[in-house]
Amino acid sequence: MLEKALSEWGGDEDLWLFGYGSLIWRPDFDYAERRAARVHGWHRALKMWSRINRGTPERPGLVFGLLSGGCCRGVVFRIPREEGGEVLARLWKREMATAVYDPRWLAAETPQGRVRALAFTLSRKSPSHTGELSEEEYRAIFAFASGIYGTTLDYAHRTHEELQRHDIRDRNLEKLLRLIQRG
Repeated sequence: MLEKALSEWGGDEDLWLFGYGSLIWRPDFDYAERRAARVHGWHRALKMWSRINRGTPERPGLVFGLLSGGCCRGVVFRIPREEGGEVLARLWKREMATAVYDPRWLAAETPQGRVRALAFTLSRKSPSHTGELSEEEYRAIFAFASGIYGTTLDYAHRTHEELQRHDIRDRNLEKLLRLIQRG
């Protein structure tokens, strides 16, 4: 899939990447520019099982996926053309280690105009998609799930804080975090 993404990018112009979760606050790559962005037809959802980074096989945690429907505010990163291939290869090791995402080129609207950006989307048919979870299931995951990068709860809080810093409101995430306060 990496070769396909590289081929579709072409390498003739700068590479754009769309971040909607941890890429916003931990990109792990240098970039020439970061812009606010919105993609239509997709939304951020804490509905992807994480059995390594934020959970274990015995007690899976959650991470964000980009699911079809709605719209999503996030950021795009511009990677200079000459660094694009290397950055994409490193990002692939992080985001596609278990090949659960469907990488897609999406039209991202920015204040400076539209860019074509690579985003890591999640199919509802993926075994990593959680389907609908109850409030009790979310509470248990927030209370107990932890993996090599920490807890699902810390991940959700960190993402929420960074979205707020970028003046992005995610009502679904806010609702989930309120479960902990009521729990």
